[in-house]
Amino acid sequence: MPEDARGELLDNRFDYRQQKGGRVVITWYGRPVTTLAGTDAQKFLTRLIGLDGHAAQLVMARATGNFRRGNEKGR
Repeated sequence: MPEDARGELLDNRFDYRQQKGGRVVITWYGRPVTTLAGTDAQKFLTRLIGLDGHAAQLVMARATGNFRRGNEKGR
């Protein structure tokens, strides 16, 4: 089954912001869902380099854990 077969990530529901100390907070509709620090944060930021919007959404969905299974409820 292809990733995001239902087109759930087309509305840019995920976002991220980099904080002091190298931490990265990933949000879903503006709500924080996970925080990455250290090497995990650096790997995440490296993966996002050069990606378009939809591909970046897939990376952020995977990084959040449960969202990668498609079991998140609608907003």
